[in-house]
Amino acid sequence: MERLLLGVDVLNFLEQEGFTVLRSALAKDENGAMRIASGIGFPVALKVSSPDVIHKTEIGGVRVPLNNEDEVRKAFRELTEGNPGKRIDGIMVQELGKGLELIVGMLRDRQFGPVLMCGLGGIFVEALTDVSFRMLPIEAKDAREMIEELKAYSILISPRQKGINLSEIEDFLLKVSRFIMKHREIQEMDLNPVFITQSGIKICDARIKMDSPCF
Repeated sequence: MERLLLGVDVLNFLEQEGFTVLRSALAKDENGAMRIASGIGFPVALKVSSPDVIHKTEIGGVRVPLNNEDEVRKAFRELTEGNPGKRIDGIMVQELGKGLELIVGMLRDRQFGPVLMCGLGGIFVEALTDVSFRMLPIEAKDAREMIEELKAYSILISPRQKGINLSEIEDFLLKVSRFIMKHREIQEMDLNPVFITQSGIKICDARIKMDSPCF
């Protein structure tokens, strides 16, 4: 039976598997959203959590940055009332992500098996279609080559990107490779965006499609 993991559920699963994710929790009402936001610390982001909404930004399902209680309450009302006809499970309150954006994906091909994709996220992935691919599992050499093949590689090694540690990106790709090989029930996965900062790599949003529950 096919299952799709989204929102807080997929972030919790990835965190249990050893990945670092942005602090997130699901709010069912305004007061709950406010409590979560206060616990995380401002600024925060609010996102629609719904099985009917995969690409939240395309339907206006994200509000960011929110800097105080009034902004959180207003955003909560807008998101819950602005999606008629869709099943809304709640509103995800999330730590505000920052840093250079990475996109990492996986598709299990019937002929070749699992294939890993990596590229720069945000405006780069849309404007440049700048991605590289490898069949899984990968080794350290493959991870480095995937990064070097990107058109935007010069951005990663630019002196302006003081917080970018290429070794950390390589380690992250290897970690994803091990994760996919461990969970062979996973058919598709999108990690987008993944923020690269001086304090490490954090997953902001994710989607995983699998044949059966993995927990």
